[in-house]
Amino acid sequence: MKNPLGALMQQAQEMQEKFKQAQEELAKAEVQGEAGGGLVKVVMNGQREVLRLAIDPSLIKEEDKEILEDLTAAAVNDAVHKVAKLKEEKMGELAGGFQLPGGMNLPF
Repeated sequence: MKNPLGALMQQAQEMQEKFKQAQEELAKAEVQGEAGGGLVKVVMNGQREVLRLAIDPSLIKEEDKEILEDLTAAAVNDAVHKVAKLKEEKMGELAGGFQLPGGMNLPF
């Protein structure tokens, strides 16, 4: 029979490895945020860094700087929210398999 503390430590170490792997996967993930019905698009990685920004040429012709700025901000925010949701889903999968003794909660 295994020592309960030893089993818990082994489980924590396994979870730490899975957590590290999930972080690496998330860093490589790409999400696209959109605003204005797709007139402005932002692609962001899992570290919330903007990788690409696409602005439909029809917006530039309008020369309406304020609308362009608002749509760009909305697209970036859309991508940020999608990254947060992706991280929440991924980390929730990991935490779901970790059994803590009664009364213990994460984070420690």
